[in-house]
Amino acid sequence: MRRVTLFVNGSPRNGKVVAVYGTLADLLSVASNKLGIKATSVYNGKGGLIDDIALIRDDDVLFVCEGEPFIDPQSDGRPHEELTGSHTDWLTLNVGGRYFTTTRSTLVNKEPDSMLAHMFKDKDAWGNKQDPRGAFLIDRSPEYFEPILNYLRHGQLIVNDGINLLGRCVLEEARFFGIDSLIEHLETAIKNSQPAEDHSPISRKEFVRFLLATPTKSELRCQGLNFSGADLSRLDLRYINFKMANLSRCNLAHANLCCANLERADLSGSVLDCANLQGVKMLCSNAEGASLKGCNFEDPSGLKANLEGANLKGVDMEGSQMTGINLRVATLKNAKLKNCNLRGATLAGTDLENCDLSGCDLQEANLRGSNVKGAIFEEMLTPLHMSQSVR
Repeated sequence: MRRVTLFVNGSPRNGKVVAVYGTLADLLSVASNKLGIKATSVYNGKGGLIDDIALIRDDDVLFVCEGEPFIDPQSDGRPHEELTGSHTDWLTLNVGGRYFTTTRSTLVNKEPDSMLAHMFKDKDAWGNKQDPRGAFLIDRSPEYFEPILNYLRHGQLIVNDGINLLGRCVLEEARFFGIDSLIEHLETAIKNSQPAEDHSPISRKEFVRFLLATPTKSELRCQGLNFSGADLSRLDLRYINFKMANLSRCNLAHANLCCANLERADLSGSVLDCANLQGVKMLCSNAEGASLKGCNFEDPSGLKANLEGANLKGVDMEGSQMTGINLRVATLKNAKLKNCNLRGATLAGTDLENCDLSGCDLQEANLRGSNVKGAIFEEMLTPLHMSQSVR
């Protein structure tokens, strides 16, 4: 009786020692049972095909295959598909209960570093589970897997009706499987499909709608919004936050801006004639060239308007009530302040160059360090002491 050691084609491991008897068909039947394959042919260690049982000697090492050519076990154990550069065997995938049939090369070649490539480039290397029909189980959504499989097939993203790219589901699926080239393609497509940002100014009609929908005791946040050129005249805008908003060339005449926050807002060229500005905050705002004639900054409760550091070049504030106003280090160059009430105002460090202050009431106003070069102080209601205007 002869005995031989049988190995699966191309593998030097997990051999089985069997007795040789009967015909070559008997040996192939034993090999099929021992190695768990459907044996069809036998090769010796040099790749020679054995077609007669008489050619087998005692203690021979034989390699059994399922019909494929001989694979040298010394060629680092790679399967035949890798050695020949192609993966042509067909696979069936069960993705979320839906079946997809494709080739191993489709899953491996285009994105060799993806999860799918690692799962299927070596047979059983990933330990993939199979259903009773032999399909490999993948617990993902079939609707979003299909565009990915089609992309791996021919390099084009094809999305069926009902699959919304903006929903990002296909993108998240591509990220899950590590399909890098598709991720970049999807991110670009989603970005291009986004509507362009709307920077158009808010109209009076739109803003009135916001006002009507807001409770009177709630603070409306309009920080950084664009109202350029809007007609907001005669509206109740008390306590609204307009910080850093664009209000250039706006019509705010007769508007109620009591205690509104206009810090760093752009009011250049705007009209605020006769507006109620009691307790307003306009720190570092830009109101160059604006009209503020007849405005009321004076709050009977003692809350003072704060325009510290504001740019008020060339503004017209004639006849405004500004008792106790804070204009420290503000710029009022070439401004018109005729007949203004500036009692107790803080004008320390203020630039009043060429400013028209004729007819103003500056009693107890603090002008220390202010620039009064070329300023007009005619028809003053109260005498201006030198101690008030030391530069």
